[in-house]
Amino acid sequence: MLKIVKGFDDILYFSEVKINFSKRQGTGNDFIIINNFDGRLSNINHTTLKFLCDRKFGIGADGVILINPDSSCDFNMVFYNPDGSQSFCGNGARCAVSFFIDEISKPSRFVFSAIDGDHEYILDTGLIGIKMRPVQQITSRGDDFVLNTGSPHFVRFSEDITTEKILEIGKEIRYSSVFKSEGINVNLLRANASHEISVATYERGVENETLSCGTGATATALVWAEQEGLSSGEIKVNTKGGPLYVSFSKKEKGFDEIWLKGPAMLVFNGEITLTI
Repeated sequence: MLKIVKGFDDILYFSEVKINFSKRQGTGNDFIIINNFDGRLSNINHTTLKFLCDRKFGIGADGVILINPDSSCDFNMVFYNPDGSQSFCGNGARCAVSFFIDEISKPSRFVFSAIDGDHEYILDTGLIGIKMRPVQQITSRGDDFVLNTGSPHFVRFSEDITTEKILEIGKEIRYSSVFKSEGINVNLLRANASHEISVATYERGVENETLSCGTGATATALVWAEQEGLSSGEIKVNTKGGPLYVSFSKKEKGFDEIWLKGPAMLVFNGEITLTI
């Protein structure tokens, strides 16, 4: 359908399209996922993304994922934060895998591509595992740590991981002079045991606490592994939306064979009309 809006000097033409979507969540981190094999939303704009993610006027989500074709992988995943910025998203990736299998095709290569490269994935007794990119370096900033696990993360040890505390510290660090221009995700890490931690995360792009962050769980697990001197194994990461599991192998410099494992659940499927 073509919609015509007459302005002061020009006539503007908008196209109204009906889009099928899936709302899925991974440990409380929720996403709107759309099959974009036809390319209709390849030029999706910030206004549309903000509308879709709005929990009052839109569908409501922590981000939007487009599933595109890829000749060398099962699919290509494009992840958008509500502010239109892009990055890799670990929880979103698991939800993207579940959507692809449920709505598009059976896996053939067990690999998908994303903004940071190709990722293998596995299906494991109701959970989905995503192979993360190697992490070459964890940088110390006093008692804090900075690393990139597909998205940049700041990690601070804290016994207090309440919402009030993560919002206070998260905004302070994310909007500091050092990180304001590019932005950074902020995590508070509380140690529980040798192979178990609890985490609270403030996400850039969302600009709020999220119940879970896959790249944040990975970042905090690797920081804890380095602090504990762990060479390999699996760390249980308790997010506020549920547990995630991060396995790894310590190398002379950094970590590789990093896998993030957790659930990906359908919330509902629906249809929405967009003006693009």
